[in-house]
Amino acid sequence: MARRTGSRPGAAPDDPDQTRFERFAHRISEAAGHPTAFALAMLVIVVWAVTGPLFHFDSNWQLVINTGTTIVTFLMVFLIQCMQNRDTAALQLKLDELLWAISAADNEMIEVEHKGERTIEHLRENLRQLAAQDSADKPVSNGS
Repeated sequence: MARRTGSRPGAAPDDPDQTRFERFAHRISEAAGHPTAFALAMLVIVVWAVTGPLFHFDSNWQLVINTGTTIVTFLMVFLIQCMQNRDTAALQLKLDELLWAISAADNEMIEVEHKGERTIEHLRENLRQLAAQDSADKPVSNGS
């Protein structure tokens, strides 16, 4: 059974170990992924499109949406990358903990994400061969 360390689901954004930026990035990424954010983005597009005739589809009218979407996209790329890096590191740490806890596991796999592509592919092929050998060693049941 897993040990509890006192943390609870959903408590991460207010973790005192996080920087203000990390808390901000977490909240923004959650908000941006919410259906309300999509609805709001659609509303902005509809309002922009409806105002087109009022501004005679002027170049400034087009510039507003182009500039706005460019800025949002530029910032979101970095925010998403930041969150992806953090989530990947956390997931890797959880997997490392599982590998460490299982006595039959190969502990060299714990830091495999730091290896080169060729090494990872070689390890993957070795694991496939072990899995194929393991399944070949098991008796085939006839289903009765």
